[in-house]
Amino acid sequence: IITLSDLECDYINARSCCSKLNKWVVPEVVGHAVVTVLMLISLHWFIFLLNLPVATWNIYRYIMVPSGNMGVFDPTEIHNRGQLKSHMKEAMIKLGFHLLCFFMYLYRLVSKIAAK
Repeated sequence: IITLSDLECDYINARSCCSKLNKWVVPEVVGHAVVTVLMLISLHWFIFLLNLPVATWNIYRYIMVPSGNMGVFDPTEIHNRGQLKSHMKEAMIKLGFHLLCFFMYLYRLVSKIAAK
């Protein structure tokens, strides 16, 4: 979010912004897929079903990158067609999702410890 807002305010150029953001795309996809599979294996169905659409979206977004682009975030296209606003909105939604998951996991942890 901070990197995208810096790009929006012209504090950094599009190429450095996109290279910073693209560096974290693959770890995000792998990490979210691993967490989703772990929730399936441990039979936490609600959390699995909550994580499945986000993991699917991350994988779809990574797979559907056009062949000439630098990555999910491309410096030549980030200012065109309102992509910067859509990337900002997606980042805010993901932040809200991860905050929700953090507090759900924390609640489950505390409730499991209190039950023992």
